[in-house]
Amino acid sequence: MRVTMFGYQTWGHRTLQALLDSEHEVTLVVTHPKSDHAYERIWSDSVADLAAGHGVPVEVRDRPEDDLLGPLKEADPDVIVATNWRTWIPPQIFSLPRLGTLNVHDSLLPKYAGFSPLIWALINGEKQVGVTAHMMDGTLDAGDIVLRRSVPVGDRDTTTDLFHKTLELFGPITVDGLALIASGRTDWTPQDRSRASFFHKRSEEDNRIDWTWTAEELDRLVRAQSDPYPNAYAFHNGQRLRIAAAHVSDGIYGGTPGRIFYREGDAVVIVAGAEARRGKSHGLAIDRIRLDDDTELPAGEYFRSMGGYLTSHP
Repeated sequence: MRVTMFGYQTWGHRTLQALLDSEHEVTLVVTHPKSDHAYERIWSDSVADLAAGHGVPVEVRDRPEDDLLGPLKEADPDVIVATNWRTWIPPQIFSLPRLGTLNVHDSLLPKYAGFSPLIWALINGEKQVGVTAHMMDGTLDAGDIVLRRSVPVGDRDTTTDLFHKTLELFGPITVDGLALIASGRTDWTPQDRSRASFFHKRSEEDNRIDWTWTAEELDRLVRAQSDPYPNAYAFHNGQRLRIAAAHVSDGIYGGTPGRIFYREGDAVVIVAGAEARRGKSHGLAIDRIRLDDDTELPAGEYFRSMGGYLTSHP
């Protein structure tokens, strides 16, 4: 089939490589310009460079406006594939190919539609994450499902681990989805909208630690904001501290959330949880911290004495 691809960053790069290695003919690639957004500088393999290196025409757009219709009609795709496309694709474009548009999204739809699904899923304690190939319709990430594939979330997995696990699914699910479309199948599975959830882009505010969260929730937040993502952070004596590594304490620590309380091995335990005053909560055991100048220190070296508080604001 003749395929046009809309894609961006490493997800788009991996998908395009799979298409180039397949039996299909890639007639046009549409991608976004480079971005300074913190989350878009990560996993930023260039779709444009890969396409150009294989002689595929490239259009660079923030949004697919009407001026893209000319190049699309000239490319004459049987199907469009979209992967990590960051803005709305209007109906006059996604319905242009005779076989429609296959969108590949890194969550198990209908849950975690929208942005940063791996980070949100890890924060929320999901046991599985994955990738969904679905037919695009007029509602973002809501079209009928062609294929879904999942991987388990390990007990100590970070978002970086989950990125690498799910990235391996993108090429195969795209090629396999196209094979089903080419076979004439149209009996796709409608999404159960009662189970749908839609998440916004991550920003610095989303990484601010709230010590009333339980230690288990904060541990997941720290792992979700693993390098190279912007780390979760709090403040100590007005200075921002990024939490590079942490875990749930072995012991139960009561008191006021945010209190710098106890050395547990090489870690320093911070009281956590809205119910901490009842003496039934684990604390967050911080292993390593990072200063804003990127100096990284073991927590026990930074916190020379116990007492005082980590706060959510300076």
